[in-house]
Amino acid sequence: MQYYDPKTLAFLLNDVHNLEDLLKEERFSFFDKQSIELLLDAVKDFSDSSLFPYIKEMDEKPSVFKDGRVIVHEQFGPVLEKAGEMGLIGAFMDEKDGGMQLPLMVFNALYFIMEAANNHVTGYMGLTAGAANLIVTFGTEELKQKYVPKMLEMKWSGTMCLTEPQAGSSLSDITSSAKPVGDGTYSIKGQKIFISASDHQFSDNFIHLVLARVEGAPAGTKGVSLFVVPQYLVNDDGSISDYNHVDVVGEFEKLGQRGYCTNHLAFGDSGESIGYLVGEENKGLTYMFQMMNEARIATGRMGTGIASAAYYASLQYAKERPQGRKLQSTGKKDPDQEQTLIINHPDIKRMLLHQKAIVEGSLSLILECARYVDMQLISEGEEKNNYHLIAEILTPIAKTYPSEAGKDAVDTGLQVLGGYGYMMDFILQQYLRDIRIISIYEGTTGIQSLDLLGRKVTMMEGAALKLLAEEIEATIKTAMSKEELKSYAITLGEGAKLIETCLGHLMPHAMKGNHERYLADATIFMDLFGTVVIGWQWLKMGIAALDQDESFKKSKLHTLEYFFKYEMSRCKGLQKTTCHDSDVTVKMGVEMF
Repeated sequence: MQYYDPKTLAFLLNDVHNLEDLLKEERFSFFDKQSIELLLDAVKDFSDSSLFPYIKEMDEKPSVFKDGRVIVHEQFGPVLEKAGEMGLIGAFMDEKDGGMQLPLMVFNALYFIMEAANNHVTGYMGLTAGAANLIVTFGTEELKQKYVPKMLEMKWSGTMCLTEPQAGSSLSDITSSAKPVGDGTYSIKGQKIFISASDHQFSDNFIHLVLARVEGAPAGTKGVSLFVVPQYLVNDDGSISDYNHVDVVGEFEKLGQRGYCTNHLAFGDSGESIGYLVGEENKGLTYMFQMMNEARIATGRMGTGIASAAYYASLQYAKERPQGRKLQSTGKKDPDQEQTLIINHPDIKRMLLHQKAIVEGSLSLILECARYVDMQLISEGEEKNNYHLIAEILTPIAKTYPSEAGKDAVDTGLQVLGGYGYMMDFILQQYLRDIRIISIYEGTTGIQSLDLLGRKVTMMEGAALKLLAEEIEATIKTAMSKEELKSYAITLGEGAKLIETCLGHLMPHAMKGNHERYLADATIFMDLFGTVVIGWQWLKMGIAALDQDESFKKSKLHTLEYFFKYEMSRCKGLQKTTCHDSDVTVKMGVEMF
């Protein structure tokens, strides 16, 4: 059973995003194209044997809460152990900190393979990697030495604890408290909900990264601090000591991703929970944004992986399912003809192209975003800052487009199967349930859209937007010299101008202080912006495809043609909606509902 295309992944890494140029840099010089290929093959073999065969079973036998502990599917034991042995947890981290110093672009490619195989698994690994990297970046040497090595071996797990029952996504309203004990540690008390991968039988300790307020801290996000709060305290020699009273209150029963546990945690209820300050007091949210941004890209990548698996499942069905007959030149069907496979029907081809265009465009964007972070790591001065700005403006799009469009792609895949798609015998219904959470994880689509329009577009007087526009314009310029791509280059330029038109219409509202009106249609603007960005990715793929073998080239150019006909054509309507004078959502009173 296929769940992704290795040839397309290699094409994106090598031909579209120029991995070999990155490997020439000193930071990544340990690797070459051949070693990366071996690593990709190893992860594919691991995914084929240990991940994909268990995805349905993990849904049918979900994680459960029993006697104060969470019990997950037994396959997680060997999977997490093997991932630790392979060095997959902190592979992108510096070698001096226990990582492989792998390009983040390759790290994301590896995790995409695993997520396409089984999206219930990688969250356990990815959260541990993000937590370890945050401790390395902002924690003391003592914290690093005490916790990170065993986290990278996957013997201990890491989490991020932000959300609270009364606050939801509003981190300015968290109430978890941190009281100084007097020895440099803090007594942590509070409730955290929707905490993924925060307890199971295959980890000896859980290292929670907790946002809380020190007594007397300023109100709002400026008064939030970050703490390492282990489930069990750790002795100086690295051995586990006393229980730290981080209690699992319960397990949330979910619509999808049922093998990926999500818990409610209580700190300091059954006894004192000791926390260790990361960095300085009241700067916790600043530190946590490193992990949150990593998690946003990872969430978009996970959505891409699920959509990829759904595409190949529906493609296989379409190639095997006979139904109906092709229309004759007379416009009628010949009942004496044998039934044709449904993949021969134009509407089925449209649905498959829809899935393919979204999956491959999303994957290209994820790798593009990671590449800018890699370039930031190896650059200095103004160039470093420029790469940082482009990564910043792309991050909310890399989270949102694969989750929203990916959800639509999976739904379309289910439609390919017709009635069978709705049945539990086929996996499309599971993929639809699994991907539904992706647009909610790590900040909902609405929050990402507010971030894009309210912060990223305007940051440094539009510097990030300008830099991204220059990147898109450079691709357009190259494509204009290719006869096969010229019309698409023109269309992409028109799409970019629609974004300018929207901002020209919206900015006066912001300048007048009418911020609610300025941001009211941020989600519509995100849809427009994301579609144009994916159009940019497809134009880049089109340029690179011209040098490929004829069959591969045709496949990519046909998919590009689909995207520009069916998806880029939506942009004018999105611009019209965004620029409409109506402010119906602002003026609609609650009493009118």
